[in-house]
Amino acid sequence: MPTVRGLAEQLGLAVNTVAKAYRALESDGVVETRGRQGTVVAMPHVDDADALRAAAEFVTIARLRGLSRDEAQQLVDDCWR
Repeated sequence: MPTVRGLAEQLGLAVNTVAKAYRALESDGVVETRGRQGTVVAMPHVDDADALRAAAEFVTIARLRGLSRDEAQQLVDDCWR
């Protein structure tokens, strides 16, 4: 992601406003600040055991039906809408 100063300049906002937004995003787990490496979008952490079991079951069924990963992903995308 852009630096706080860089984004503030691009958007014409005060640096403190952008810094506050970055802190809020970090607090919500959306982004991670990595010191000199900057701020990056956080990887999602799935701790829901039921959701993981359901996903594993879907993958098993998709494989048994001979679906490719792309085909299975397309089914998920269609259902997500």
